[in-house]
Amino acid sequence: MRIAVIGIGDIAQKAYLPVLTQLKGVELVFCTRNKNRLQQLALQYRIKEVYQDYRQLSKVNIDAVMIHSSTASHPEICAYFLQLGLPVFVDKPLADNAFDCERLYELAEKSRLPLYMGFNRRFIPLYIQYLPGLQCGSSEPPLLSLRWEKNRHNLPADIRTFVFDDFIHPLDSINIGAKSNLDGLQLSRQFQGKQLARLDVQWQLENTIFEASMNRLYGITCERVCANFANRSYEFDSFVSGRCLQDNQETIIRLQDWIPMLDAKGFCSMIEDWISVVKAGKLKQAVVERNLASHQLAEAVCQKIQSSIS
Repeated sequence: MRIAVIGIGDIAQKAYLPVLTQLKGVELVFCTRNKNRLQQLALQYRIKEVYQDYRQLSKVNIDAVMIHSSTASHPEICAYFLQLGLPVFVDKPLADNAFDCERLYELAEKSRLPLYMGFNRRFIPLYIQYLPGLQCGSSEPPLLSLRWEKNRHNLPADIRTFVFDDFIHPLDSINIGAKSNLDGLQLSRQFQGKQLARLDVQWQLENTIFEASMNRLYGITCERVCANFANRSYEFDSFVSGRCLQDNQETIIRLQDWIPMLDAKGFCSMIEDWISVVKAGKLKQAVVERNLASHQLAEAVCQKIQSSIS
């Protein structure tokens, strides 16, 4: 299988190339506008084919593309390759608005091609081990509440950058029921000057309460997850460790030693899933609906915040 990797900046170098370059049966083609970076990484990973313009890939025999370029460029590049008849992987978000997201999924459906979103938090091994079925929308025993908190230090931003480029991670992680609108949703936000500094949303679906929170004026960069069941709770302060609270006792839980960081952060399992989707030639409808819903919900949140300050 030949996969073109478009955009080989920070996230691609840290999270994707170390995994992709180790996969058996996968041959990579690199594409980025930065000539020096292209030459350096091609040498490092022994990549034979490199390009500076993604349009050049139309003449290359590839089976799929992975897009890791800037958010603003995602819709144009994604549409280009869907129209060429190729499966497409896009790092979250698909776009900085729901309308482009809907248009691209309509194009993917019309072309009968999988359009995959890079939400690695759906694949965190520690969470899957102790919260089985949760990210697929099911839970036994019944889930009472789920809170996902992602904080950053001294990084306020404009509303759309805050919501679509970052807050969409905790938002999607609690959106296991594919909620797409503001019905029943409570929203609070704080600004630093004209920049959004903190955002909290909460809603209830039947007997389950969902909360997503992001504070970008926090003391440190960190991420916390709390899932509650009847008389049993899980608290995770990282992707590798946490604690189970049950029978009035606390039990420390953690991944086994020597688990690679990218495994712990879900990238390895996510990329394996992506490869299986390319081979199958289709993406499950439930995944498509959740991808769309999380972008639609992010759009509704953006519009709610913007309307409240205009």
